[in-house]
Amino acid sequence: MRFKLLRRRLTISAPRMAVRSAMPWPLRWAVVAIVLGFCSAIGLWAFEFGKSIAGLDSGAKEELVQLRSEVAQLRDERDKAQSVLNTSSSLITSEKAAQERMAAQIRVLEADNRALRDDLGFFEKLIPASAEGVAIRGLQAEVLSGAQLKWQVLVMQPVRNAPEFRGRLEISISGTLDGKPWMMDLPDAAQALQFRQYRRIEGMAVLPAQAVVKNVSARVVEGSTVRAAQSVKL
Repeated sequence: MRFKLLRRRLTISAPRMAVRSAMPWPLRWAVVAIVLGFCSAIGLWAFEFGKSIAGLDSGAKEELVQLRSEVAQLRDERDKAQSVLNTSSSLITSEKAAQERMAAQIRVLEADNRALRDDLGFFEKLIPASAEGVAIRGLQAEVLSGAQLKWQVLVMQPVRNAPEFRGRLEISISGTLDGKPWMMDLPDAAQALQFRQYRRIEGMAVLPAQAVVKNVSARVVEGSTVRAAQSVKL
């Protein structure tokens, strides 16, 4: 019996044996972590030592500071350029507005200049080739509804550097009243007249009922002398 047991243990059919360590597994992991940390520290030290030997880390901090300074300077220049651009845009807008106002004023002045040229041409047509003293030009009269008479007259001295004229203007109307001849001086038209080159005068007159105006006359009187006269038929 003992021989059979001994043979079973010494032959292939003997039972398997396992050799196990007596160290528990948490301790094993702690040892592995310590070894890995030690290896990492040695590798990092070797890397930093290699950089210092190769001179890769020399002046990096100074270069970083310089780059930051340059970035700040570029930002300041950008802000200044943006401010100048904004100011330029405002100035351009103001200049455009000023040009538009100036163009509008120029158009108004051109219109006034054309009107003055037209008036000058009109006055030049009224001036005879050779004239002296006071003259009446452009006497106009119109009977309006409501028995009113509207009149307008232009008095002028058709010479250059004319002396100042002092006198009065008299307006009279004639026609028929109730079918009979009729004449009336307009009291409101008899007014003092003072000018050098020309003067335009106009007014309104109330007519009597049933009056028919056929003729309107204008006279320029200096003292007791009639200097100019003109009539217009209606």
